[in-house]
Amino acid sequence: MPVAVILVILTVVDDELRVLLIHRGGEPFLGWWALPGGLLRPGEPLADAANRKLVDETGVADVYLEQLYTFDRLEGETVAVAVAYFALVDATRVRLRSEVAWEPAWYPVSDLPDLAFDNARVVDYALTRLQNKLEYTNVAYSLMPAVFTVSDLQGVYESILGRELDKRNFRRRMLSMDIIRPTGKTVARGAHRPAELFEFTSRQPMEL
Repeated sequence: MPVAVILVILTVVDDELRVLLIHRGGEPFLGWWALPGGLLRPGEPLADAANRKLVDETGVADVYLEQLYTFDRLEGETVAVAVAYFALVDATRVRLRSEVAWEPAWYPVSDLPDLAFDNARVVDYALTRLQNKLEYTNVAYSLMPAVFTVSDLQGVYESILGRELDKRNFRRRMLSMDIIRPTGKTVARGAHRPAELFEFTSRQPMEL
């Protein structure tokens, strides 16, 4: 029974949550945008296949990657089972594939083009999972640089949740969850007073 992996690779660019799409160069759905993915190699574990495709598409591996769902009836799909994973990447570290026919591009999750294989349903599923995980894990670490301001982190949360958050309450909550800590350093931005820099207490998946 043919099995494929599908990757929902998410990042935040210009305060927008975006997903990586590729341009299909063959049938079915010739010319459509789709999520990257591919068939398992003989004897290849699912997680290994997902990591392999992630590196192929982005050039990074040490990021948050989680199995999302197993879809058995995606419209037009030529495999019996498609196992979806979602990954969170810092766009500044990514090196997209340079193949002209592939045309990888970041698309806003809120404004997707028509997608092949009912992939919009897979993206929606990943977004819901990610929004829920913000409540009880530190997964946002994978979208952030090594050091950042609380405002930077809040912007990422707002991009994922699709709503504004109260600045004071957000800072209090992040510190009380013990997922970030001050570095003792600051950064100057424009005419404002220097902002305190923070880092994650762990850059490994952690449940609270």
